[in-house]
Amino acid sequence: MNTLKALFVSSRPLSWINTAFPFAAAYLTTTRDVDLVFVIGTLYFLIPYNLAMYGINDVFDYESDLRNPRKGGVEGALLDRSLHRTTLWAAVLSNIPFLVFLVAVGSPLSWLVLAVSVFAVIAYSAPGLRFKERPFVDSITSSTHFVSPALYGLVLAGATFTPQLWLLLAAFFLWGIASHAFGAVQDILADREADIGSVATVIGGKATVRLSVGAYLLAGVLLLFIGWPAAIAAVLVIPYVLMCAPYWSVTDEGAEAANRGWRRFLLLNFIAGFVVTMLLIAYWFLNPAG
Repeated sequence: MNTLKALFVSSRPLSWINTAFPFAAAYLTTTRDVDLVFVIGTLYFLIPYNLAMYGINDVFDYESDLRNPRKGGVEGALLDRSLHRTTLWAAVLSNIPFLVFLVAVGSPLSWLVLAVSVFAVIAYSAPGLRFKERPFVDSITSSTHFVSPALYGLVLAGATFTPQLWLLLAAFFLWGIASHAFGAVQDILADREADIGSVATVIGGKATVRLSVGAYLLAGVLLLFIGWPAAIAAVLVIPYVLMCAPYWSVTDEGAEAANRGWRRFLLLNFIAGFVVTMLLIAYWFLNPAG
């Protein structure tokens, strides 16, 4: 039971919805059918995908996590060394059955998107790749973790990619970049002590916060051009900008204070998810199938 609890915490249950929802929303609004592929795909991006993403991270970031005061709870597990091998095996064995099914029901293009998604999950933390230690690549990879399930759902469902849909995906990608960059600010001191590079350790906390604000605002601008009622989602960037605002001129020495903003970010995601759900329902009824 202790092992299961550790794996549960390592998979970041607060973040499960951040990957499952994009896939489910993309697939369902395209097919308008709750079928076996929808169920299996949603379950995959809900738990196994997150166990792989965060479990691999917790194993190979163990040394730096020991120096990070926010690790050991909902913001990240501090896995005992005795659980490292178990966590990696659990990630592999929980992912394989789902991936086999998704490949079997997919197409070459969906295989490519799924491969990129899984590769990004592994490459972010695994030794030899460690994209999380490549400044700017770290934010791009992290954003891929959340946008690729949506893109995969669209491709798997046979969606038609309109300019508006591409704008929506681009806005989502910018949101992911902004969110990762802001999240990196709070870890500047711990990352530097562990000799880990990140966008925040390279350009500093102040510049990183301002980069995040710019990316959030640009995402909002793109959303204004995707049509009604989806354009309403543009207002969702405002709370994220306000979340960043108190740290506009944060110093690297005081960067850990940004953790207060990050905790607000975790709450904002649930609020934003609710609003997006309402907009999807509105889109559903305003654009009947067939």
